[in-house]
Amino acid sequence: MSDLASTASSSTPLSNPLTPQLPEQTEERLQWGHLYGISDALAIASAAREYDGLVMVLLQDVQSASTLATSLRFFFSGEDIPVISFPDWETLPYDIFPPLPELVSERLKTLYQLPRVEKGVLIVPIGTLLQRLPPRSYVDGGSFIYQVGDQIQLSDTRRQLEQSGYQCVSQVLAHGEFTVRGSLLDLFPMGSQHPLRIDLFDEEIESIRTFDPETQRSLDKIQQVEILPAKEFPMHQEAITRFRRAFRNTFEGDPGNSLIYREVSDGNAPGGLEYYLPLFFDQTATLFDFLPADYLTIHHSECRDQAEEFLEQVTERYEQRRHDSERPLLPPQAIFLTSDELANRLKSGRSIQFQHTEIESRAKGYRAFNNFQTKPLPPLGFQARAAQPAAA
Repeated sequence: MSDLASTASSSTPLSNPLTPQLPEQTEERLQWGHLYGISDALAIASAAREYDGLVMVLLQDVQSASTLATSLRFFFSGEDIPVISFPDWETLPYDIFPPLPELVSERLKTLYQLPRVEKGVLIVPIGTLLQRLPPRSYVDGGSFIYQVGDQIQLSDTRRQLEQSGYQCVSQVLAHGEFTVRGSLLDLFPMGSQHPLRIDLFDEEIESIRTFDPETQRSLDKIQQVEILPAKEFPMHQEAITRFRRAFRNTFEGDPGNSLIYREVSDGNAPGGLEYYLPLFFDQTATLFDFLPADYLTIHHSECRDQAEEFLEQVTERYEQRRHDSERPLLPPQAIFLTSDELANRLKSGRSIQFQHTEIESRAKGYRAFNNFQTKPLPPLGFQARAAQPAAA
């Protein structure tokens, strides 16, 4: 961890990362500097304790987001302050492979929870923040609750699950799968850590238990479960009809030549369908639309440059792949926020930009800056040729 001793060489008064300055007014912006080591996590943890609302932290990449999440959970140990991650698909732009079901599960769970979060920290890689998302009406409207004692009909339930994107299989092993065996409904809901076994007596839910997908043995009883959509886009007949219409209006030529169009028309979800998400909805959303009111944004100083670099990569892959008639592509601005849209979003609320090095002067558009009372660790590497290689 960074040394919190005073640094006399700083050109500005030094602040304590345990008591960081926060924006007081809407659209007020501040800068934090001199945050070496994991003192950035310490300052963010202190800010989250002080701020009465959600704090969204934007990082340069997935690895930085994971590291910060681990650090914050350490600083929040024993406290009731949730650290929420919104994971990336971890696929390349316009990839033909679908994201892992576990990642989609975590994303849908986060989108469902976010509007209801009163206090906590949300961590997002900047490239993930740029993705356009399904509208809130889809996430909320496609979710439903099962409780012990509820009356359900398996035929209706099966149809409802299939319309929500769940796949009927012989044995439930992964998120988004279900199977019906007599009076038992096995289901692995998105956002759940364990699959569920729902036991019916006639049409009444008699019990709900978690179970081990490897041994198929029942575990703990629960009273109710929230079922989230299985995908970030709908697959019911109305949505397929909307997709087909939007596809024909968007792309020239015979749609029957497209693998994507043929597969969706047959009710299937081919790999890479996530990059056609806008065709399923009249209007898409962004992560900002899921945030509760009056949130605080804290973002690394390199995020804007990383966003520009990411969008350049997206454009490059678009130009390389756009002429494939089986997979015609939507332009980048249909799937991702533009640089200007990102900048406007970041200006619309309270925000803090932080960096590890010292800030020498206030940047344009920021009310004030603070350098913190930290300094980097000395070199601690092994010196192989020294008499005592581990002396440092």
